Amino acid sequence: MANLNPSHPTKQLLAGYCGIIFGGFGVHKFILGYAQEGFIMLAISVIGGSFTYGFTLIIMQLVGLIEGMIYLNKPHEEFVDTYFVNKQGWF
Repeated sequence: MANLNPSHPTKQLLAGYCGIIFGGFGVHKFILGYAQEGFIMLAISVIGGSFTYGFTLIIMQLVGLIEGMIYLNKPHEEFVDTYFVNKQGWF
């Protein structure tokens, strides 16, 4: 099992809720420390959304919603192993 940090449960809840609410902008990725993935989601949402009349923003919001639900439904130990130890950036 991973070395548990006291901030991990807080990050799990915060990332899950932000993924559901602000998922299209990649806020949940920044909370978990995945800056590159967060910038990718932000760029697709903002730049792609300006060319597709918001369609890519809707797609990114759906991705964020799914990721937020995954974050909230994972047991804490599995969440830490997946996102802090193994550094899985997507889903």
